[in-house]
Amino acid sequence: TRDSPLPTHDSQLMNTSPEIESRVESLLARMTLAEKIGQTVQVFVEEGNRAQMVERIRTGGVGSVLNIHGVRNINALQKVAVEESRLGIPLLVGTDVIHGYRTIFPIPLAESCAWDPELAAETARIAAEEATANALFWTFAPMVDITRDPRWGRIAEGAGEDPYLGSVLAAARVRGFQSELSNGHRMTACPKHLAAYGWAEAGKDYNTADLSERTLRDVVLPPFKAAVEAGAGTMMSAFNEINGVPATACPLTLRKILREEWNFQGVVVSDWASIEELLVHGVAEDLREAARRAFLAGTDMDMTADAYHRHLADLIEAGEIPERLLDESVRRILRLKFQLGLFEKPYADPEAAEAAILKPEYLQTAHTAAVKSMVLLKNQGDLLPIDPAKIRRIALIGPLADDHHEILGSWYGIGRDEDSISILEALRAALPEGVELTYTQGCDIDGQRPTNTISAVTAAQKADLVIMALGEAESMSGEAHSRAHLGLPGKQQFLLEAVHATGTPVVVVLVTGRPLVIPWMAENIPAILCAWQGGVRTGTAVADILLGVENPSGKLTASWPRAEGQIPVYYAHKNTGRPPEGRGGFQFDQYFHSHFLDEDHTPLFPFGFGLSYTRFDYSDLQVLTPKVGLDAALKVSVKITNRGERPGEEIAQLYVRDLVGEVTRPVKELKNFRKVALQPGERVTVTFEVPVQSLGFHGLDLRYKVEPGKFKVWVGPSSAEGLEGEFEVV
Repeated sequence: TRDSPLPTHDSQLMNTSPEIESRVESLLARMTLAEKIGQTVQVFVEEGNRAQMVERIRTGGVGSVLNIHGVRNINALQKVAVEESRLGIPLLVGTDVIHGYRTIFPIPLAESCAWDPELAAETARIAAEEATANALFWTFAPMVDITRDPRWGRIAEGAGEDPYLGSVLAAARVRGFQSELSNGHRMTACPKHLAAYGWAEAGKDYNTADLSERTLRDVVLPPFKAAVEAGAGTMMSAFNEINGVPATACPLTLRKILREEWNFQGVVVSDWASIEELLVHGVAEDLREAARRAFLAGTDMDMTADAYHRHLADLIEAGEIPERLLDESVRRILRLKFQLGLFEKPYADPEAAEAAILKPEYLQTAHTAAVKSMVLLKNQGDLLPIDPAKIRRIALIGPLADDHHEILGSWYGIGRDEDSISILEALRAALPEGVELTYTQGCDIDGQRPTNTISAVTAAQKADLVIMALGEAESMSGEAHSRAHLGLPGKQQFLLEAVHATGTPVVVVLVTGRPLVIPWMAENIPAILCAWQGGVRTGTAVADILLGVENPSGKLTASWPRAEGQIPVYYAHKNTGRPPEGRGGFQFDQYFHSHFLDEDHTPLFPFGFGLSYTRFDYSDLQVLTPKVGLDAALKVSVKITNRGERPGEEIAQLYVRDLVGEVTRPVKELKNFRKVALQPGERVTVTFEVPVQSLGFHGLDLRYKVEPGKFKVWVGPSSAEGLEGEFEVV
């Protein structure tokens, strides 16, 4: 069995030493005001401004650059900073390495469905190996925003809806990015976006977030705190406002919580031009005022807005910003550069860069990650895995069947289409001799071109089984790609219904960056595999699962709605005074309780759900600590048996409910999980331990507390089912 504690990768980048502190102070004492301000400035160097930016680097006016690629290109800029500027301070070069640099892994939402922190740390480590070999030492990742709205395109970049699982994976990814690397370089992670970016109204990117401070602290902030405790070297503020204050200028999150409560010693960087956007938000009259508000709130570095470059000197000279605050920010930036070893090793070796990417072991990890991320949503009649002895003719249909690009997902680094293996290619290679595979696209993804439904229907009529590869383009999720309608895009639903009408059994493989609204599919199609946007080895992973080489084990980390009108739909909701099922002795009539007139209130597929080719039974739940003290740990055991004929992995999940609180509590909260590998017929006893101090919440005074009282506990295969017990905190 494997528990959910974090891997032991060395990520303590923030550990400093007297030597580093001495070097920071010595350098700071030699800096002019302009050179100090330069360290707070991050710029984007492009062809049109290159000469100007090179000169600014040479004069010490730039501390960081972003989104440039190519070792020689980066080394050339670094050479100007190190060898041609007065103080020789190296640049901090960053970019978005979200789920791989050249070896592209499943999108983070997909990878979270593996519920495997060791895997998340390993894919992050590999991304850091490739990126640092290419002179990039700062990644703007992981994104740790909790979201409960699949309309928001950036749900693809996070770990879903739950703060506990989100915290475990946030810490794991930080540890992976900041691991000791084989090339002698170091990378710093940048958890983002602080805070509540995923709480955007209507799921529209960049939109307003309006939520209570209690929800902020209990749900939104835990993954950020976990990332800080894991040693994250930097943090990025968000685009959105929080309760009327844009996050880039929010003293509550940046100063009070991040600095004072969590004692974060790293660098805070704004998001792209978000300081300038304070003008658009309407909280700053001009760029000077925007610079003042952002800096005083706690934003150390200005990403591309040039607000600090233009106005910090004037603000300091006018006494509106104390120079000691600037010194604190510069200390943090210099300290990070020393910790990364940039003063000793500012360049990367161009000859080694190419050899550092797409290593065979990296591609094997990409395959493993894709397999473990995929979620079997339906398998009526055990249609899967495919039995080649019975299925001799297969029709592969759909716009994503022979795709090499969309499977990479959004933010695919410098990944290339030619690096990936399509589902068609993988099936052709994997199917045994004598099984006939025909392919037709049927339609495109977004309905821009005419459909070829007739050829698809003809192929289906001649086949024993149809596999349909449907879903989203990579550009349909990710930043600035929110969707109001979450069904299959374009003419795909029409194609699906036409093929289904032939009567040939259909397996749907969903390639997507978010939960979709697919009630017709769920009702009518016997087998559905959510493959997500699984990276360069999506095709081989799909083939292995469809053919039974691999047994699917992924579990959803975001609930799938039945209709857009349900959103947000999530498992850890509040009970309300009139819950859908009634309560105790109170009986509500047909209407006066919390429900929809025209739709079920439950999700189509709940958080934690995922099927296997075998069957796991849970039995004999034992609450080993029926009464447990505030400083102790809840201990619960359960027996899990593999009742099927195949080996498999089960992700057992433990949920609790605080029955009576000072403020209302969710109906369930995930507090632990275990991944268990079992052979056919094998039974194991799994024991969970949950620190009682993790069972608290922020009360009426917004202080964290654990209240004595009665709790329920469940252990099971998803948030919607499980064995139930009770315990009491005393």
